Amino acid sequence: MADLGVILDDLAAESGELDELVAALPAAEWSRPTPAAGWTIAHQIAHLAWTDDEALIAASRPAEFPAEVEQALADPAFVDTGAERGSRLPPAELLDRWRRGRAELAAALAVVPEGTKVPWFGPPMSPASMASARMMETWAHGQDVADTLGVRREPTGRLWHIARFGVRTRDFAFGLNSLAPPAEEFRVELTAPDGDTWTFGPATAAQRLTGGALDFCLVVTQRRHPADTDLRPEGEDVWRWLGIAQAFAGPPGSGREAGQFT
Repeated sequence: MADLGVILDDLAAESGELDELVAALPAAEWSRPTPAAGWTIAHQIAHLAWTDDEALIAASRPAEFPAEVEQALADPAFVDTGAERGSRLPPAELLDRWRRGRAELAAALAVVPEGTKVPWFGPPMSPASMASARMMETWAHGQDVADTLGVRREPTGRLWHIARFGVRTRDFAFGLNSLAPPAEEFRVELTAPDGDTWTFGPATAAQRLTGGALDFCLVVTQRRHPADTDLRPEGEDVWRWLGIAQAFAGPPGSGREAGQFT
């Protein structure tokens, strides 16, 4: 079972790394376009702030969350709407909002009663899974910012949370694309940043995926095209999964084009 305290600590570290990346940027730099079409650096941070605010409602006031879902259903572009609204704030104000929101969310998740599921726009999640989802999003949107600024981020062991989340959302990705999930688990073997091997799924699985943990995380967050990675799929279903893998909630994403970052 995942340790919530460890995930929250790693989430704070991941958020802090992205914070350092944007905090010193001149205000004009926040309007630079990122690889996400129509989104600037400000949109990326605004999205994280907005999502933290929504997750805070879900974790601390779950009875109010159905109204958030209804509002989202009334606006198919609700994710873009939230990012656009926040991006209009002065960068210093937006950064302060994100800092306060993520701190409040961490505190709220830490006291959710054991065994409680937190509602969300996708399937309800345990507090640990919600924290992992926030880690995944923070890292993924941080990658967009890093790509925009031409910065190479050093991969860390925190990728384990994202890799695990990516494996656990396999069936979710198939369902999003109106496909029946494979009946059997895959074997996933990933080379960690420190050279260790992270394994998921039964060793006897007929279909498997091997490669670098960083590349796997880039694919399941749709920040890189599978063709631009070292991932090696074995099995028809694994090939199909790589083309649709999506660890984040919402409609199927378009991902990145092959060769975009080579």
